[in-house]
Amino acid sequence: MLALVLNFIAYRQPTANRYRIISALALGSLSIHFALIDATAGAVVTGLAFFRNFIALRWQGPLVLWFFIAANLVLWIFEAVSGAPQLPLVFAYVSSLIFSIGSIRLNDPVLIRRWFVLAELLGLGYAFMVGSVEGMVFNLVNLSSIILKMLQDRRV
Repeated sequence: MLALVLNFIAYRQPTANRYRIISALALGSLSIHFALIDATAGAVVTGLAFFRNFIALRWQGPLVLWFFIAANLVLWIFEAVSGAPQLPLVFAYVSSLIFSIGSIRLNDPVLIRRWFVLAELLGLGYAFMVGSVEGMVFNLVNLSSIILKMLQDRRV
């Protein structure tokens, strides 16, 4: 529940750094949820995202970006060779890569929201595949929040 409220607030922030802080707290909460239901990829990518958002507050250069891309790829390969079902891994890690690139390289909240619609849809698919009702609600609320904010911005 905490992750839902925090991320709804995060997507409505006027600056990228305010988004990053509030979103990090939501992601940390969601990471704990996924760990509790044994959804390893979800726990890993949301835990990584927690740290990524705080690091991106200060550093957004190419080294930081490549570090998080490499971390996602290494962890994805590690899980893939461990025998985990492949399709959920694809959804989790592609979503995580979009979030990583967007959180580190994009500073325009409008562009962040556009890319994150795709990432949230992938997250929704992952949550469905691992049977996380909380994860599905989280992604649906996030998608609703993004779309509402995008519609609001179009009116202005």
